[in-house]
Amino acid sequence: MAIGVKVRKGSAQVAKARRHFRVRKKVSGTALRPRLVVTRSSRHVFAQIVDDTKGHTLASASSMEDNFRTSKDDKTRKARLIGQLLADRAKSAGVSAVVFDRAGAKYTGRIAALADGARENGLEF
Repeated sequence: MAIGVKVRKGSAQVAKARRHFRVRKKVSGTALRPRLVVTRSSRHVFAQIVDDTKGHTLASASSMEDNFRTSKDDKTRKARLIGQLLADRAKSAGVSAVVFDRAGAKYTGRIAALADGARENGLEF
């Protein structure tokens, strides 16, 4: 496996690296449809809208921001709110359609909640 991950064969990390590699082969952001990248840790979720042709981040939101750090909501609810905030920031940056890059994470839980929140506020993907 030429992905560049040095972990035990058959582990969850290898499976995630394979999914990430498989997704990134197909998904690339352009000026017309930038890439919405979602990164999830055990505690936080981060989302960025990236134009890969220029290498610039057009909009971003994360659970590390002050209003989310003090929130008592659960992680899934916070992810939905982050998706809504990101969609608002994307609209103000002139972005209405994106391609979704889940970065190897499975499309469930917080990843799906963030995507649903972004779609609710008018981001198309």
